[in-house]
Amino acid sequence: MPDSLKVVEGRALTAQQKKDLLNRLARVEGQLRGIQKLVALADAPGDVDAVAQQMAAARKALDRSFVQLLAGSIVTHTDQANDVEEAKQSAQHLAALLDKFV
Repeated sequence: MPDSLKVVEGRALTAQQKKDLLNRLARVEGQLRGIQKLVALADAPGDVDAVAQQMAAARKALDRSFVQLLAGSIVTHTDQANDVEEAKQSAQHLAALLDKFV
């Protein structure tokens, strides 16, 4: 996790969920920097294959981060719900996010 980011307590995600997600995103950021270097150094036609493979891996890692975000939100929001109705509303909201972005 980048040292410059301070994890604050809140109701969206637990501090541990935030730390885990930030670590995963930092790894994706590293992958993207590596891809940029591969693009800059690409010389032979086969280099495009390597770039494409790394882009696909970064995309998959970012997709896993998205799932981790939603899964953490589901757990946190249902744990913090005051009643069943509030838990249902949180679940409906997160389901709408999933539908919107997937």
